[in-house]
Amino acid sequence: MSQPRALRVQPLTPDAFAAFGQIIERDASRAFPINQGRTERFHALAQVEALGEGAQGILSIFRGQPLEPLVITMMERHPQGSQAFVPMNGQAFLAVVAPPGELDESRVEGFLVQGHQGVNYRAGTWHAPLLPLEPDSDYLVVDRQGPGNNCDEQTLSQPIIPVLPGKA
Repeated sequence: MSQPRALRVQPLTPDAFAAFGQIIERDASRAFPINQGRTERFHALAQVEALGEGAQGILSIFRGQPLEPLVITMMERHPQGSQAFVPMNGQAFLAVVAPPGELDESRVEGFLVQGHQGVNYRAGTWHAPLLPLEPDSDYLVVDRQGPGNNCDEQTLSQPIIPVLPGKA
């Protein structure tokens, strides 16, 4: 394996992340009142993809620990379904992603996901395994369950070291 390369992590915005999936956060343009006006519903913030016969969308909770040292050596993808991560502790995390298709390491991008945001990776989007920045970070995860292989892993030819905003 070659020397790691630095990857500048950028703020998570809908436009910057659109090629990889959707951001899950309150969006006033998608809001309307329900429950006799006592609840504000932020509607259809992301689309669940569960491809293949017998597939279904499921909810799980993941508890993650920071990667120490913060060096990414592998990416994975889920070709038959989307995968969403919504932080439950309000803690920021990293989303390191690359477009679907053959993994092109030159196209890997890094995003800082704030504690009030979540991400929904499109089916086939390459991403690093869960990258919490704090210990015992809990996530509500929405993904696919069903027959067939839905997880491909690939070791990187050059490890990646994310560089957080404001860091050298």
